[in-house]
This record gives sequence, structure tokens and C-alpha cells, in this order.
Amino acid sequence: MPNFTHNGTTIEYLDEGAGDPVVLVHGFASTKEVNWVYPGWIKPLTDAGYRVIALDNRGHGASTKFYETERYHIAEMAKDVIALLDHLNLPKADFVGYSMGARISAYIAAHYAARVRSATLGGMGIHLTKNVSSGDTVAHALEASSRDEVTDKVGLEFRDFAEKTKSDLKALAALSRSHQRTVPREDTARIRVPVQIVVGTKDVIAGSGEELAELIPNSKLVSLDGKDHMRTVGDPGFKRAVIGFLKERP
Repeated sequence: MPNFTHNGTTIEYLDEGAGDPVVLVHGFASTKEVNWVYPGWIKPLTDAGYRVIALDNRGHGASTKFYETERYHIAEMAKDVIALLDHLNLPKADFVGYSMGARISAYIAAHYAARVRSATLGGMGIHLTKNVSSGDTVAHALEASSRDEVTDKVGLEFRDFAEKTKSDLKALAALSRSHQRTVPREDTARIRVPVQIVVGTKDVIAGSGEELAELIPNSKLVSLDGKDHMRTVGDPGFKRAVIGFLKERP
């Protein structure tokens, strides 16, 4: 996989297809492969005529791991994505983010609007603007010597997923402790690029899609019936919604 380095951070990415660029931004404890390649996102997008770019966020996959919380403020993670656009000489792109990646994409839409054609925010409703759980709870679960020591249900879910994706648990613990990993309501409300929100009706991690749609002017909401946080990401309805939105946007 290709990579590049900016400000001491190395980011690995994939780049396939031709056409308007679509940048895929993965979620917490995931990777470009786990979030996008294995669930079958690349071929439908390239077949639809798009150039698909997906990165490993800092702290994840083959990208640089840090162990200080300030390295994971959302502004810093957004800069990695903008640096990738600069590295590829892309003035603009469409963004598709999932979970944490939706937060990063929303932050970019608010602060780097000139670089964004559209943004699809998947797996995040109103919790895009607030922490779903205590960062310390998740961090303690990730730092435990074994999963058997973890008693908190949410912490155990994150620990199990992080182990399944072979993540660096200490790096993820530092990220989970960052108190600046959400998008402030005032930033979210000022987004003016075309936005689509995709949330499963059983996704308790995402929070209300309706509330987020009310906060972002002229945004479009797609609800996937019966899907929770884990099952939304690979759902065919999510893929159809993204491709349809890309075809419709100016």
C-alpha cells in the first residue's frame, strides 16, 4: 500500500479507480480494510465511476501510532485527511465517514468546506456532537491485562473489537481519553456542503439521526431498518444510498 508522511505522521492509504475522488474515513479501532475493503465497498464505487481513496487514521492499521491524548484531537486527525488530499493533488473530494470517521468528515466539512463536494455521515446521529461513553471507561478496558478483567459492557465491546482488528490497544486508549474527539454543535450547525446521514434504526451508538438532520441545514437522512452499529457498515442499503447521493449532488 502507498503511504506518505507529513509533520512526522505516516499515513497509509489505498487509491483505486478513476473519476471524481471519494475519500473513505473509517471508525474507531478499525482500518481501511476492516471498514471498507472487507465489507465490499471498493468495487461498487469504482464500478460507478469513482476514484476511491481510503486511509488508515493515525493510531490505526499501518499508520503512525501515538500514545499522547493530544495527538488524537479531532482537528489533528482531520489534518491527516487534508494532507492526503494535498499529497494526491486533489482540490476537492466527496467524503464518506463511518462512526469516528463520520466525526472527522463532519469536522472537515465545517472547517475545510472548500475541499468538500459532499459528506456522507454513516453510523453517527446526534452522538456525533457528544461522547457516547466515558473515555476513561473504554481506556481502562483497552489497558486491562486481559479481557477477563473488564466488567463494563461497553468497554468490553470495544476491547473485543480492538482485539479482533489486531489494533494497538495503548494507542486506542490514548485516543479514547481525548476530550476533543467530537464535533461541537456550533461547528456541526454551520456545515453547508451537501450532507447525507445514514443510521441504522437499532444503532444506539449513533444516537438520533433525526436530531442530527435537524442540526445540519438541508441534510438528507437515510434510516436502515433493523440495522445496528456493526451491521450498518456493510449493508447494501448503505452502499446504494452513498452511490445515489453522489449521483444526485451538484
